[in-house]
Amino acid sequence: MLKERTLTITPDALDSMITDYHWMVNAIKEMRSEMVIGAKTAHYGIEATLPKASGGVGDPIMQEAIRRSKNIKRVVEYEKKLLEVQKLLDKVTGDREMQVLNWMLDGYSMRWIGKKMNLSHTHIQNIKSKIVQQMI
Repeated sequence: MLKERTLTITPDALDSMITDYHWMVNAIKEMRSEMVIGAKTAHYGIEATLPKASGGVGDPIMQEAIRRSKNIKRVVEYEKKLLEVQKLLDKVTGDREMQVLNWMLDGYSMRWIGKKMNLSHTHIQNIKSKIVQQMI
């Protein structure tokens, strides 16, 4: 029977995962869209009469496919981090903490959140530290 490996997350690692959550979501979207490869060949003009590249090391299409396939590892790594944060969301209690967390996951800065909630930047940092402690 396979055991699910549990990760021990440090508070600093969780803090950075929360901070980076929004850009990781966007990066995953972009990298996934790049993974679809469509070879473009000329249909008109002098380029259409030239020989086409075919499967060798110098083949630009193959090189592009290799470059894009390397993104798969990063996508998987980002997805693991996102899933860890999503699993821990239920541990956060309190309306203020949930609101701060949701805005942080949406990519808003602590200064912006502080202005919206009429709280200081340092108060939002304290709320974020409470969130991290609750999630761990």
